[in-house]
Amino acid sequence: MKLVFVFLSFCLLAVQSLTFSQGKVAKFTDEMKADMCVKIKAAAQHGWQGYKQYAWEADDLKPLTKTSGLWYKHSMLMTAVDAFDTFLMLGLTKEANEAKELILSKLSFDVDNEVQVFEVTIRILAGLITAYEMDGNSKFLVLATDLADRMMPAFNTSTGMPYRYVHLQTEKVRDSLNNPAEIGSLMMEFGQLSKITGNKKYYNAAKKAILSVYSKRSKLDLVGEQINVMNGKWVSTQTHISGCIDSYYECLYKSWLLFGDQHFKTAFNKHNAAIKKWLIDKTDNGWFLRHADMYTGKETATTYGALDAFYAGLCAYAGDVETAKHIQEANMHMWVRFNLEPEKYNYRTDSIINAYYILRPENIESCFYLFRATDHYEYLWMAKLMTDDILAHCKTETAFAGLKDVRTFELVNSMESFFFAETLKYAYLVFAPATAADMQKIVFNTEAHPFKIETVKK
Repeated sequence: MKLVFVFLSFCLLAVQSLTFSQGKVAKFTDEMKADMCVKIKAAAQHGWQGYKQYAWEADDLKPLTKTSGLWYKHSMLMTAVDAFDTFLMLGLTKEANEAKELILSKLSFDVDNEVQVFEVTIRILAGLITAYEMDGNSKFLVLATDLADRMMPAFNTSTGMPYRYVHLQTEKVRDSLNNPAEIGSLMMEFGQLSKITGNKKYYNAAKKAILSVYSKRSKLDLVGEQINVMNGKWVSTQTHISGCIDSYYECLYKSWLLFGDQHFKTAFNKHNAAIKKWLIDKTDNGWFLRHADMYTGKETATTYGALDAFYAGLCAYAGDVETAKHIQEANMHMWVRFNLEPEKYNYRTDSIINAYYILRPENIESCFYLFRATDHYEYLWMAKLMTDDILAHCKTETAFAGLKDVRTFELVNSMESFFFAETLKYAYLVFAPATAADMQKIVFNTEAHPFKIETVKK
């Protein structure tokens, strides 16, 4: 049956590719959009039901063994917090109420947990801020403020760049070797908390951190992938747009939209120009982005993957549709070349480096931003193919699971909370009416939690 599905998918892609190349894209009707929204809502309900049945009050569900998983000693309710605003946006009132009740009755940060500042910020702190903005219950804000206060000791370094880990009770910090993504991605959450509470300490700490990274850029306006937060020296000078750097660039642009602070726009513009000059590799299969040395621009690898796929969406969001469409062509090639996108791919040798797929959202996310920027049906067709692939190959009796190998569809015992926060949300919003997410009024953080903005800077 799987072979039949792969063959049909291949045929669909061939027809679509021919159509796109001829400049004639089949219409994606309102009825088709509505049908996709219904399927995605059902998927969210299916995944949540599995979590409720087998992993209630835990961080996440292990779908193959039907067991629960914890990130740390005590649950941070990762899935519930990450999923809450998605349920609201999808109109799943029952599920949203269940998540809300669990969070407000069980979530506490006065626990013996040493946490990774980045992951807890983009998932938990962001989710709580958004929950407060969308729901209005002040208990969400109390939780968000308590969590942020417990993580503030991480910023106590000579450079202002934070440690990677902090203990929520003892304030003990560790791991001074951090990276631009984990440092820069804190800006939106801590900044938004300052805007809501009026306490500038969160904004000031996060801004000092992200601009400290920017100040360490090379003369080519590129950054490396690992830096010592105590002395500001680069430990790894390899540059790219993948993990360890990716959301640093994303959050510079989005922080400018969110706060209107020109420092962020200036930094983004310099980096973005450098990325296009030094990293884009134009191939017959679209524009990929290489790895290089931050000081010389010399190519170090032709590795690309699921995380890199976000950059097409960021380019579209920032107004550069021309670059975005060529990168998305590469993203689509990577997806269909191996049934679903692999985690890492060598586009030069056309070979897989890491074959797993853990329900990542970035490719569908780029479809969302490109469709919003262009209204071109081709991005709906791309999103449909990706969504259908996920629902067909990752669905289990219990919920959804990642794939150990995209070539064989072998499942892995994991359903990350970002499947709810990002993958299902972006999949839904591609097809939903534009009013479901008014991009003049909100900005999504890197985990797709929407933050309210007062004005949009042009």
